[in-house]
Amino acid sequence: MKRFSRALLLILSPLLAFAAPAAAQSPFSPVAYVNDGVVTRFELEQRIRFLEVLGTPGDLREEALERLIEDRLQSQAAAQFNLSASDEEIARGIDEFASRANLTGEQFLAELSKAGVAPQTVRDFVASGLVWRELIRGLFGPRSQVTEAEIDRALAYSTGGGGVRVLLSEIVLPTAPEFQERTAAILPQLRQIRSVSEFSAAASQYSVAPSRANGGRLDWRSISSLPPQIAPQILALRPGEITDPIQVPNAIVLFQLRDKQEVSASAAQKFTVEFAQYFIAGGRSEEGLRQAARIREEVDTCDDLYGVNKGKAPEALRIEALPEAEVPADIRRELDDMDPGEVSTALTRNNGQTLVFLMLCGRTPELGDEVNRADIRRELVNARLVSYAASYIAQLRSDAVIRFP
Repeated sequence: MKRFSRALLLILSPLLAFAAPAAAQSPFSPVAYVNDGVVTRFELEQRIRFLEVLGTPGDLREEALERLIEDRLQSQAAAQFNLSASDEEIARGIDEFASRANLTGEQFLAELSKAGVAPQTVRDFVASGLVWRELIRGLFGPRSQVTEAEIDRALAYSTGGGGVRVLLSEIVLPTAPEFQERTAAILPQLRQIRSVSEFSAAASQYSVAPSRANGGRLDWRSISSLPPQIAPQILALRPGEITDPIQVPNAIVLFQLRDKQEVSASAAQKFTVEFAQYFIAGGRSEEGLRQAARIREEVDTCDDLYGVNKGKAPEALRIEALPEAEVPADIRRELDDMDPGEVSTALTRNNGQTLVFLMLCGRTPELGDEVNRADIRRELVNARLVSYAASYIAQLRSDAVIRFP
């Protein structure tokens, strides 16, 4: 049984974040009400036993109840979109888990049953995970796509072909029971933050980390020093952007990227440079420079320029990524002294009649074609989906009516 428990821990513990439906002084009396649903005592006892088999540490009753409440919220959200898992999908899911322990699905359920976990508990657990993942992919899949430049940055980090260091700010919110209501109320406000100064002010007001004394600002640190579940999310950010809430033990953390630097492994490291040119009529006239100054106040990243150019001629904005050697000489001279997000208005075109609003989007090492970009893309997408899922369940919880008998 010890051997089987270890196998269960390996194959099932990643799914505990996507847990099962739930309904809680008979076995079916409620132990919690979640909106219009309930968590029953039977479900709670079953989940506790399940966690025992998995070897989960800590207060198993508290842990089981928290996960069952999340199960109910997830199931309710999925029901709004008429999502459900068929018997065939559930059976395939169980077979997949069982195969990792060299068991058939029926053998898998039989072994769990010997440990006191009812087969229906396992089926519900698997069904909830399948439906939740389908819901998250449907809601957030299009927003989780990554660019080639983001893959390059991740590859530079993972292959050691260079280094990435980041300048972050943090807001840490407690999730202990006595703080849950306050944290749930704060999160929607933090999602509205759009600037570094706003984030700093919020960190000073709400964060419980020591960094609150400095507006949440952290010193430069290597991306490799960050926890594996956080590093991919930071790599996908541009300066000024904020992660979705990240669940950590006893807290929720939000990070804002203030700056990012890529350090090549050698001076000979080659880079691809991504930059934007926004063309302003009037050249370096008073009006042209005034318009450039207005735009500078409106944008923090190259992507913001799409909004500036909305409804105008598409050719007025050009964003491209080129090997350094292929970047036009005058543009390269300007970019050489710039950091991502910085702007130059020193260049003109059309005999001085057009002002070039030049912004550096980023620099990424050229890593060659031997690396598996598809795997890196999948990892980054999955990291974003996990982040979106954590944010979504936090929002569901903040909006829910949860009470206990």
